[in-house]
Amino acid sequence: LTLQPEFEAAQIRVFGEMFKKGFIFRGRKPVHWSPSSKTALAEAELEYPEGHISKSIYVAFEVADPSDALREYHSTSSPVKVAIWTTTPWTMPANMAVAVNPELSYSVVENSKTGKLVVAIDLIETISQKMGFEEGEAFNILCTLTGEDLVGTSYTHPLYERKSPVLAGGDYITTESGTGLVHTAPGHGQEDYQTGLKNGLELLSPVDDVGKFTIEAGERFAGMSVLEEGNQAIIDALTEVGALLRAEDYGHKYPYDWRTKKPTIFRATDQWFASVEGFRDSALNAIDSVQWIPEVGKNRITSFVSGRGDWCISRQRSWGVPIPVFYDKETGKEVLLDDDTLDHIEKIFAEHGSDAWWKFDEKDLLPDCYKDQAEKWKKGTDTMDVWFDSGSSWNGVANTRSELGYPADLYLEGSDQHRGWFQSSLLTSVAVNGHAPYKAVLTHGFVLDEKGFKMSKSLGNVIDPLQVIEGGNNKKLEPAYGADVLRLWVASVDYSGDVNIGPNIIKQTFESYRKLRNTARYLIGNLADFVPSGLEGSTAIPYDDLPSLDKWMLGRLSAVLKEADDAMDSYQFQRAIQEILRFATADMSNFYLDVAKDRLYISAVDDARRRSCQTVIHALLEGIAKAVAPILPHMAEDIWQNLPYEKLTQSVFEGGWPQEHASYSEHENDKWEFVRLVRDDVNKMLEGARSDKLVGASLDAAAYVFVEDEEKREILQLLVGDENLVVPSVKTNGVDELRTVLMLSQVYVVDSLDKIKASCDEKYISGADTSSGCVVGVTKAEGTKCGRCWFYDTQIGKLGLPHDDVCQRCNNAIEVWERKTGQTFSRPPVEEEQPVA
Repeated sequence: LTLQPEFEAAQIRVFGEMFKKGFIFRGRKPVHWSPSSKTALAEAELEYPEGHISKSIYVAFEVADPSDALREYHSTSSPVKVAIWTTTPWTMPANMAVAVNPELSYSVVENSKTGKLVVAIDLIETISQKMGFEEGEAFNILCTLTGEDLVGTSYTHPLYERKSPVLAGGDYITTESGTGLVHTAPGHGQEDYQTGLKNGLELLSPVDDVGKFTIEAGERFAGMSVLEEGNQAIIDALTEVGALLRAEDYGHKYPYDWRTKKPTIFRATDQWFASVEGFRDSALNAIDSVQWIPEVGKNRITSFVSGRGDWCISRQRSWGVPIPVFYDKETGKEVLLDDDTLDHIEKIFAEHGSDAWWKFDEKDLLPDCYKDQAEKWKKGTDTMDVWFDSGSSWNGVANTRSELGYPADLYLEGSDQHRGWFQSSLLTSVAVNGHAPYKAVLTHGFVLDEKGFKMSKSLGNVIDPLQVIEGGNNKKLEPAYGADVLRLWVASVDYSGDVNIGPNIIKQTFESYRKLRNTARYLIGNLADFVPSGLEGSTAIPYDDLPSLDKWMLGRLSAVLKEADDAMDSYQFQRAIQEILRFATADMSNFYLDVAKDRLYISAVDDARRRSCQTVIHALLEGIAKAVAPILPHMAEDIWQNLPYEKLTQSVFEGGWPQEHASYSEHENDKWEFVRLVRDDVNKMLEGARSDKLVGASLDAAAYVFVEDEEKREILQLLVGDENLVVPSVKTNGVDELRTVLMLSQVYVVDSLDKIKASCDEKYISGADTSSGCVVGVTKAEGTKCGRCWFYDTQIGKLGLPHDDVCQRCNNAIEVWERKTGQTFSRPPVEEEQPVA
């Protein structure tokens, strides 16, 4: 895409607009320089590997002309020296000054090994240790003065015949390390450059493109690599003249070229720059208008932009989009760059691409108004920083295509791009148009293995996404999980930080996927004879006629869909999928669907309690299918194609977000949450009863419940059903009933603890410190077990019904079935057990 002529022309347009507004200039400044690549580098093209060791040195510069405050301690026979420290000995030939912090306190100290030195008071002890004094030996402090008192002093360079000043620097001079006096080489450091600019220092940088000393460093050093033998040669020379106080290894972070993996240097060269200072405030204001996901991203990019100096946008490479500038052949200094040349080059690039810059001669590249001067001008060879390339993508892509929008809805990349693409895009867009190129920016971490290590082929821990989807050669050890499982893993992790993946993690993810899929299969299987609302012959129950439990469940569905929708809108996919999975497991499978089995399997075919349950299941199925579709498209479509009724759309993706299922209001949440807590407390007591073989299944039991809180007791009493299983129910609607919600044959809400103790063994009675606040006791249910629904009932076999081994409710269901089908119900024969051979 970035090689297309239209994109390159759009990039030139961005460059041109920034130049016309005065934001582009050419200057000589120190920049990150890669000797291995022979080009300038941006901060985003650097990396800082662990384990770098530099040779650091302490050097003494002899004072030539002391300041008034220093004068009485200085003499020709006993001179004062200013002590500096640096981790780049090779920059000593470019030393033009020593900077002090006017606010810091300094001392003149003396020792026979070092002579008189000026150092920061706070660093005297540290420097004493560095000098290797013998036990009991120390510096003698002659006086104390401020940094301001030292300004005006001059010193002689130990290797060259030149005097340099001691001058006031900035707050970058601290006492965290070194001597408190800073070796200043304006050609080799950003802060040094600013100090030099302020004080009119010479910009000396005696280093060439490949990182070797030039003749300006002296014949002794010329041709030596500053990062190799040249560095040691400087140390040796300082030792020879007695200026070296100490040399030692120093471990610290040091910039390397991200392509060649070799160290870089800071070097003054002629480059093209974008003056960020000219639009910094506008850029910071634009940051405030953007949604940053996660929000910490805003702080990161704000800090980068706030501290950003001039952006070096030129590179000395044989590839890339050229900077469309012409130089005077004779002087090499005069530059031709104006509206006419920019517009002309943009048109050429749009037609022929940027290669035209290298293929065409100056006469063809110059506009008509300058063609007669073609012999005077020579086209430049610098190319643009790759971050200017990518930073112009808003103009080359979003701003030039009718189907796209500018500003873009979202920029998506790794968290390292706050200093890269996000920043370069912001700066170019703000410089040209005054606003950010994006409405939102989302950043993510990196993928690590299960143990938290970076993936690498050498470690053998690389996870191939295709292998997760299709499986490995041995399908038993490396099964094919399909794309949905991989997508589910992506959605379920917190992408704002680094994320882990591996066989065990994918296996756990598959379990979540499998549970959700099985739940969907269960729902589909119970809708075989259901006709949704709006279709001919609908069997759905209107919302107003639904039992309270069903209205509560629809309210929960709506709340989950709204939560998932809100989470997805803000790209919080983990929050969305966790809410859906939790709902499917805790609310649906573990509670509602567990309770619903009695209604779905036991009730008569057209019983209202069964049809109302199907009405809810239909909403759950479609709501969940549409909600997971953005994350699990294959599962969602699989569900949709297997719906056992007429669909309004052929694909799940044609229906959009399930707004119709997200519009139910919450219904009696407190009531049903309380009932669920009672259910949990009952189940805990049943565990002990099962262990003691008092009961087997929960329907073998009866429960007695007491609660002091009268409001809670009233809730429970209103849910107590008929004494026996009858149709139609008298006390309740047959759904909002403790018997079926708790899955117990009998439930008694009593008004005293004594009644529980009178009916239940003490070991099966809870305390009052339960989740619900109720005291719960369980015992064996009374009556006979129904052969069909398995509930115990005291009236089975006593009512003279056709089927005397089942309850009245089940007799009714059988009668309805016989009437509806015209068949006679008969039990399947029980196979006799075969003798063991």
